[in-house]
Amino acid sequence: MSTAPSSSTETSNGQHRYDPLATERRWQAHWSEIDLDQSPDLNDPRPPFYALSMFPYPSGSLHMGHVRNYVITDVIARVQRMRGNAVLHPMGWDAFGLPAENAAIERGIDPAVWTDRNIGQMKDQLARLGLSIDWSREQATCHDDYYRWTQWLFLELHAGGLAYQKEAQVNWDPIDQTVLANEQVDADGKSWRSGAVVEKRLLRQWFLKITDYADALLDDLDQLSGWPERVRTMQANWIGRSKGAEIRFNFAGAAADLEGTEEGITVFTTRPDTLFGASYVVLAPEHPLVEQVTAPEHREAVTAFRALMSTLSSDERTADDQPKRGIPIGADVINPVNGERLPVWIADYVLADYGTGAVMGVPAHDQRDFLFARSHDLPVKVVIQPPKADETVNDGEAWTEPGVLIDSGDFDGMASDQAKEAITAKGSEEGWARSKVQFRLRDWLISRQRYWGCPIPVIHCESCGTVPVPQDQLPVQLPKDADLSGRGGSPLAQLESWVNVDCPCCGKPARRETDTMDTFMCSSWYFLRFADPSNRDAPFTPEAISRWLPVKQYVGGIEHAILHLLYARFFTKALRDRGLLTIDEPFERLLTQGMVQGVTYRNPRTGRYVAPDRVADEANPLDPDDGGSLEVLFEKMSKSKYNGVDPAAVIDRYGADTARMFILFKAPPEKDLEWDDADVEGQFRFLQRLWRLVDSACQEGDQHVSLSTDSVVELPSEFTELEQTVRRAVHTAIVEVGDDLSGDFQFNTAISELMKLSNALSGELAQLHPAVRSEALSVLVRLLAPFAPHLAEEFWHRLAGEGSVHQQPWPKHDPSALVKDTIELVIQVKGKVRGSLQVPANADKASLEQLALASDVAAKWLEGQPPRRVIVVPGKLVNLVP
Repeated sequence: MSTAPSSSTETSNGQHRYDPLATERRWQAHWSEIDLDQSPDLNDPRPPFYALSMFPYPSGSLHMGHVRNYVITDVIARVQRMRGNAVLHPMGWDAFGLPAENAAIERGIDPAVWTDRNIGQMKDQLARLGLSIDWSREQATCHDDYYRWTQWLFLELHAGGLAYQKEAQVNWDPIDQTVLANEQVDADGKSWRSGAVVEKRLLRQWFLKITDYADALLDDLDQLSGWPERVRTMQANWIGRSKGAEIRFNFAGAAADLEGTEEGITVFTTRPDTLFGASYVVLAPEHPLVEQVTAPEHREAVTAFRALMSTLSSDERTADDQPKRGIPIGADVINPVNGERLPVWIADYVLADYGTGAVMGVPAHDQRDFLFARSHDLPVKVVIQPPKADETVNDGEAWTEPGVLIDSGDFDGMASDQAKEAITAKGSEEGWARSKVQFRLRDWLISRQRYWGCPIPVIHCESCGTVPVPQDQLPVQLPKDADLSGRGGSPLAQLESWVNVDCPCCGKPARRETDTMDTFMCSSWYFLRFADPSNRDAPFTPEAISRWLPVKQYVGGIEHAILHLLYARFFTKALRDRGLLTIDEPFERLLTQGMVQGVTYRNPRTGRYVAPDRVADEANPLDPDDGGSLEVLFEKMSKSKYNGVDPAAVIDRYGADTARMFILFKAPPEKDLEWDDADVEGQFRFLQRLWRLVDSACQEGDQHVSLSTDSVVELPSEFTELEQTVRRAVHTAIVEVGDDLSGDFQFNTAISELMKLSNALSGELAQLHPAVRSEALSVLVRLLAPFAPHLAEEFWHRLAGEGSVHQQPWPKHDPSALVKDTIELVIQVKGKVRGSLQVPANADKASLEQLALASDVAAKWLEGQPPRRVIVVPGKLVNLVP
């Protein structure tokens, strides 16, 4: 190891001044020089620990949400190294996507140049935080040495029958001119990026069969005990498994006589027990049967209604607080259980991509159907009654709970749960029903009609059909001469020189696939590449995956609870089934950190946000434009709300260690954090107190300390009372901080324990035996190291510790140091605390009673009278009852 850098400059009085920026620059350079953070090789005998933050999109600017995420993961990684684990802590960039392409269009710059420039800027910003990242494993999803393997994995999924192309109705963003997944359309029917009102279009698209894994994705959530319950619930609801039956309603009348039309309409229902109560059937407006069976006299109205529905989002159509709209199409079907003729409608609340795109309307036992029937004067037939005589059905609501069947033929008197199976069995025997498990989850649409994404490695040949690009011809690279004007649809489709190729099978002229992949494709496997980042022959080797995976601790925002985490789980299971992996789940433990919120000024009359520098009086904030009062809120930091705090400004003023300490101390990691400049200042003062504490230890002249670790501390055979007190504080801190950094992380209380230890050592060091003093300082600095790595390294060096503090073992507590000779005994009189006294820790109940009765507290409150009763709780209190 090279020589450590020199310590800080002395002032005129012999003390050293804390200069955070100089200290941090010095140690960061030293760590880089000695490759301190490089990951161990595959043969390292220590247990592996893979700590990973969700990698960022390279916007070019670091924000406080980034800081919180990466500092949390860094603390975990540093603690695990000190606990003797071989740690993998990498970083990369989720670098494809529309923002870079849009920026390229606006500025006339290659998105690759723009992205790499942003990566460089953000990497420099991250370096200032002192993160123990192994940058030798850095990956960027937009570089062809990465997306070559994204394409390779796509072909693996394609070979396994999991990637397919079909024509489907999609969400089309008319501004960004691309397809959006359902999850990328907000509740108002607008694009999550451009804000445009999303349109519906039919396009031929690429999908991945995530639905093949719906059961496994749902059932295996039970294995993820290290995940927040909230995230597991969100995923379970998104997958949405429902058990029920498919029931076929055959057409009646003219619709039944149409040539080329299906026999009827198949619906999925979780309530086959209510089949006798059906009074109509509803198709989604987009259902292909609508065009076929609509009666001529209804066609004009149906066409207009379908056009209206095409402008609305799924959320708008199905919102509970919206009126239920629909119209009849002039066709009828037959209820198979009783032969009744039912009208067919189309309605806004039925969606083509859920279930069969058709539902049976049972107004008496489904609240949505009830509201629809009441709006359109459709019959309401009660066929389930409450099981108890004293229960009644509210006239304004549907009865949706279990009950007993009535007006249901042979099934009258049967419990509804039993009737579900019985009616389905009858339908199965007669050929009009079958049991079915339905999922809310839809197949994953991965096609995007943009340039800046991973090209889909497929060639379309008129003779051979869809042909995968041979693996030895990967990567299919993005061309450099595409027109990025932002007009005319896919830039790749317009570049004939790139599109036109020979078919790899027959050699005839063919065309490349011009769609690029959804960026979630790239982020669904990046954690695997980090295990084997330099491999040029495969995306990863089984040995590397076996060594490092699954990720032991994953850290990221709750906003990724469904999309990214669900897709990563699917990818892992699919690649396992292709024989590429042996793990079932990618992330063993998950921490979803809360948002960082800033003080926000909002005009309640206009909804407009006001920048803090325009508010003259914080005690009485007024809008400088209209003079009215402003609301003062804490909201997620964003440019649009003028409430962001630049991490660089904080580091420039206080240093990275202070920024880290504040981020970790202000709130538990899973809770939202409210930014407060005063609390940042408080953490800076705490680090200054530590500086003065260590500086004083270094000024003791002939008592100069030399740090050692637990295994080589030679302590005296006996301790003074002060030394016992100090050692108790030291070893209590080891226990408490260790507990806070295990299981459910509580960084804030861990830092509180460091503050307690600092207070216990202040002013006492000079009176301690050198070995006790060395032990105390060694523990303090090592416990501080994960939180304030630069300052801890400076302390370790100034106190003559060997090597780097970050290569030292985590402190182990001495149980004997925690034993107390005396304890504080609380004395109560009639249940109220009246005082306390110090008593021998091993005193029995009789001794405690005698000591309590002889105390000044008893003399004062009993006034010479013996108590009627004495209650002794050993080790805690004595209650005297007069």
